[in-house]
Amino acid sequence: CIREDLKAKAPRMMAILDPVKLVIDNYPEGQTEMLPVVNNPENEALGSREVPFGKELYIEREDFMEEPPKKYFRMFPGNEVRLMSAYFVKCTGCVKDENGKVVEVHCTYDPESRGGNSPDGRKVKGTIHWVSAEQSVKAQVRLYENPNSLTTLTECRLEPAFAQAQAYDRFQFVRQGFFCVDYKDTKPGELVFNRIVSLKSSYVLPK
Repeated sequence: CIREDLKAKAPRMMAILDPVKLVIDNYPEGQTEMLPVVNNPENEALGSREVPFGKELYIEREDFMEEPPKKYFRMFPGNEVRLMSAYFVKCTGCVKDENGKVVEVHCTYDPESRGGNSPDGRKVKGTIHWVSAEQSVKAQVRLYENPNSLTTLTECRLEPAFAQAQAYDRFQFVRQGFFCVDYKDTKPGELVFNRIVSLKSSYVLPK
């Protein structure tokens, strides 16, 4: 099975396809720390890498809602979630532009929860992925839903390790599926990824 083969061999990395900025208001200005992240939870042989973390990040736009429905466990005002392999953060609100579109989400973090667990034992139901706003790399991502359906995303932000990706390299994007570096259109400083296998989200927005 192609999916099982990819799950075992492909690094599982963080990529934000529809980014919105997340600002951690109580995180020290100008500070960057490197956090260890396992490359593939299903294959220890792939080891781990370090990912930069700072005051300003990008998260998926769908991971924040001002007025969420029931069973939505991601970011909304007053809710605490885990940033994958990083910290617990509590959402405090958002900033909108003149058209009412959310342009920034704000939160505070718990410095004691480094690594994604709290010493006091409290639990959170939501875990979301992220990338550094300052050090992430820009990429184009193509989502093929079927032979006649293509969505091209041009403002995606990926963790900096992707800058070393070469044509035909394969990766698992957290919660998004498996992607391959396009051999034809990728150029130095201009990454292009094609989705080859999708993953179903654990949460579907109500219609």
